[in-house]
Amino acid sequence: MSIDIGLLLLRVITGVLLAGHGMQKISYRFGGHGLRGGIEEFRSDGFRGGAVTALAAGLGQLGSGLFLAAGLATPAAAMAAIGVMTVAATVKVKNGLWVQHDGYEFPLVLITIASALAFTGPGAYSVDALLGFDHLVPWFGLGAIVIGAGAGLTARLVLHTPNPSRTES
Repeated sequence: MSIDIGLLLLRVITGVLLAGHGMQKISYRFGGHGLRGGIEEFRSDGFRGGAVTALAAGLGQLGSGLFLAAGLATPAAAMAAIGVMTVAATVKVKNGLWVQHDGYEFPLVLITIASALAFTGPGAYSVDALLGFDHLVPWFGLGAIVIGAGAGLTARLVLHTPNPSRTES
């Protein structure tokens, strides 16, 4: 029982923070700068795609965060969170680990938590448990990590350009 309460706390706090992080990219909520701000952030980081890229990242973070918080489709939600935060980590890796230097500490923590939840499942206090999908086989966790990280690295490869001034809308 205490494990399930721990998983609930971990899922809800992490999921809500991840969802809020995504909401900032596409709206003015939680100190965000609207979709235009999200587009500019991605352009300054060297990404192509304009609104599509910003929306995909913001909605990916928002959706995966809400699904993790609810414990709904947990392996898929973890996979999506791992994907979008892998992209974030690749952007911040040049700054080192620590967040006070705009490093990849926060994305790494979110990737780690999502990976752990992909292996453990959401626990008894979740939508997945209510639907009877709370007993995961180990390859679900491994698949979420491999596919999520692979998708994030692929997105980075496809959408990133070495010279941010050459990005397009």
